[in-house]
Amino acid sequence: SSGGRHAQLTRAILRGYDLTGTDQTHAVRLLGSVFHGYVSLEMGGGFDHSAPDTEQTWSRILDALDSLLRNWPAP
Repeated sequence: SSGGRHAQLTRAILRGYDLTGTDQTHAVRLLGSVFHGYVSLEMGGGFDHSAPDTEQTWSRILDALDSLLRNWPAP
């Protein structure tokens, strides 16, 4: 299924972080939600009304996700 392939791809991305088991599953869901949500909003014109440029925002989001994944909170 496409959902399974997306999860496998996301788990491959997460190999660089110290996440296993349940934490990795939570991270997969977080990334999927962010990616899907951002793309959906951008494609629907949700960001057309304001600055800065969406590419700048996306870059900041990726930096923030990297920081979060490097410092994943304990349960």
